[in-house]
Amino acid sequence: MHQIISLHKLSPQQLKTIQEIAPGYTVTVGKSKDLDPVLLRKAEILIGWSKVIEQDVLRVDSPLKWIQSWSAGVDKMPLDQFSEQGILLTTSSGVHAVPISESIFAMILAFSRGIQQSILNQQANQWDSKVGPDGSPTLTELRGKTIVIVGVGEIGGETARIAKAFGMNVLGVRRSGKSDPHVDTMYTMESLHEALQQSDYIIDILPLTKETYHMFDETAFISVKPGACFINVGRGPTVSTDALLEALEKGIIRYAGLDVFEEEPLPIDHPLWSMKQVIITSHISGSTEHYDERVIDIFIDNLKAYIEGKDLPRNLVNYNLKY
Repeated sequence: MHQIISLHKLSPQQLKTIQEIAPGYTVTVGKSKDLDPVLLRKAEILIGWSKVIEQDVLRVDSPLKWIQSWSAGVDKMPLDQFSEQGILLTTSSGVHAVPISESIFAMILAFSRGIQQSILNQQANQWDSKVGPDGSPTLTELRGKTIVIVGVGEIGGETARIAKAFGMNVLGVRRSGKSDPHVDTMYTMESLHEALQQSDYIIDILPLTKETYHMFDETAFISVKPGACFINVGRGPTVSTDALLEALEKGIIRYAGLDVFEEEPLPIDHPLWSMKQVIITSHISGSTEHYDERVIDIFIDNLKAYIEGKDLPRNLVNYNLKY
C-alpha cells in the first residue's frame, strides 16, 4: 500500500477528498516527533517538512517521491539532496498573497497616516497632533506616490493591485522582467537600483537565494530616493541589517516595517527595537485563518495530477533556481 503522511492536521473533509483522489494510498496524520520511523521510511508523499524526520525519509532506499511544503520559502530545506534523489518539491506559494499584502499596507498606512506615532503618544498619555514626518502635523497621502515592489510574484501582484487602488505609481522588479497587469513599469534585477531611485515605498518580497542574499546592501540603500519607507516581508537575509541601520540613522530610510530578520528571534538588545520609526512584527505577516485550507487546496490540485502521472501544475520548485 502506498503511503501519504501529513505532518499537519487535516479536516475530515480534506482527508475524505484525498482518499477519493488516491484510493490506493493510506493517509497518516501525525506530528513529526510522534510518527513511527518505520512508517516514515515507507512514505511516498509527504505533506510538510521537519528536520526531525530527515534521516528517515531521505534514506538511500527511500520511496519518497514528492514533498508538499507548508511554507512558500524552501531555503532551509536540503534542496540538493532532494534533487539528487529525484524528489519533487512543491511550495505553498500563493497562500500568503492576501494576508501579506494586507500586512504591507497596514505598515504603510501606520506611517503615512501617523498611526505609529499616535500609538506611542497614547502609551505616554500624550495628546499631540504632530505625528507626521519630521514631527509635522501634516500627514501624507499614498495617491501619486511611487511604490517599488521587489520580487513580484503572487504576493507582489496582489500588492500592486491594491497600490493601484490607492492611486499609486507601481514599479516592479523581478528576475524575469515579465510584465504584470497592475505594474506600470517592470524592471529586471539588474536594474534594481534604477527603480529604487524613484521609490517612496520599497517592498522587499524576495526569496532567499545566493543571488538575493544581501541584495539590499549599502550600495542599494545609497541609491534609494531619500526619505523612502522600506518594508521587508520576504526573507531577512536579503537585507544587510548593518546597511539598513545606517540608512535609518542617516534618514535615507525614513521609516521601516520589518517582519523578517537575518537573525530570528531578533536579539532583545538589538537597536532596531528602540527606533520609533521602525515597526517590528514577529514573522507573522503571512498568518491567516485560511492558511491550512489554502495549502491543502494546492496539494489536492497537485495530487490529482500526480495520480494521473502528469506534471505537478502548482508551485513546483526549480532546483536550479532554488525556488
